[in-house]
Amino acid sequence: MRQRLGYFALPLLMAAFTTQACADGETIAVFTKNQTNPFFQTVRVGADNMAKTLNAKTLQYIPTKPDSIPEQLSQIEDVVVKKPSAIVFTPVDYKAMVPGVEKINDAKIPVINITDRSAGGKFLSFIGADDYSLGLETGRFLLKTLGGKGNIVIIEGVKGSLTNVDRVRGFNDALKETPGAKLLASQPGNYQRLQALQVMENLMQSNSQIDGVLAANDAMAVGAIEALDGANRKAQVIGINGTKEAIDAIKSGKLLASGDYNGFAQGCLGTMMAIRSLRNEPVISEIVLKPTVITKDNYKPFDVPLEQRTCPTWDEASKLGGK
Repeated sequence: MRQRLGYFALPLLMAAFTTQACADGETIAVFTKNQTNPFFQTVRVGADNMAKTLNAKTLQYIPTKPDSIPEQLSQIEDVVVKKPSAIVFTPVDYKAMVPGVEKINDAKIPVINITDRSAGGKFLSFIGADDYSLGLETGRFLLKTLGGKGNIVIIEGVKGSLTNVDRVRGFNDALKETPGAKLLASQPGNYQRLQALQVMENLMQSNSQIDGVLAANDAMAVGAIEALDGANRKAQVIGINGTKEAIDAIKSGKLLASGDYNGFAQGCLGTMMAIRSLRNEPVISEIVLKPTVITKDNYKPFDVPLEQRTCPTWDEASKLGGK
């Protein structure tokens, strides 16, 4: 396990969430935001991997329309009826989904929050990453590569989403540290590849010289690269997520770097905590993964197919930091 995570070992799960102790065979409902961002596929594979290791099973809930609030609310209605053993939950919107989380709480289904921290509701654990540091460190790496100067554009995720707010804040703080660089524009691509491609095309029409692109996820970084290639223009591009597509692009020299968000570990650890809570075993209340900037110099440990990765053990998770 690369990251050092903090933890609080809870002696027992919260009584309000306690259902019944299970030896194995639990069903864990896993909620992710969409099928278009490869990051969430790594989360799902990590959850499946951990469930299989612990002799449990998963039930995946994915909106057919990316990040759809109404659809995820409808899926919560469904899961409350089906009453799985526990839920691993990523809200499509950290504020709008609070009423849905409260319904899960009312149904007394244990729930773990992963990736985007919910603005409300009760959770046994939070497993996520430091999005501000991801933005800051990837931004610093881009600006260092450019020699501390150049024209920069930011392609943001979904406006108002917590991950986007923190990552863009990190990007902007890196720019503030580098007075020789100029921010030309900061526009949303909604974490979608095609939308980012279109945003980049428009930005190139308005700006004859773009030296660097800070994209708030890998899918948008790839979209920006496709736009640059289509216009036969060059710029250094950075993304976030550490997806396979990003690693391949780093290897080929298309992508400068990607901030590692470790979705696989998030899926593993969220599912681990859910199952441990059902078995009346101690859980970790909070794990915040620290960022790693993946580059052409250090990509090899990340260049492992999802199906060949292994989840951390409880002992490994317990050695990781927390707060």
